[in-house]
Amino acid sequence: MAEVAAKMEAALTEALSPSALKITDDSHQHAGHAGAPDGGESHFTVEITAEAFAGKNRVARHRLVNAALSELLKTRIHALAIKAKAPGE
Repeated sequence: MAEVAAKMEAALTEALSPSALKITDDSHQHAGHAGAPDGGESHFTVEITAEAFAGKNRVARHRLVNAALSELLKTRIHALAIKAKAPGE
């Protein structure tokens, strides 16, 4: 796993204790676009299932993910697609 994705996994695991987590680096699809660094690791999709999302709407769930990744969003992550659900959804 690449450096940024590994940091994302650690931050999300610590903050949300997910029962399922998949991080996909989509950077290759954005090569040459504004905000896409040459080294990649800037565009990601996160698919996460966590009890922390139970009873929360989509915006609240995204806020939890963004809070967990706040430092990386300031420095390394240019774009983030989030698919967040509670167990059983």
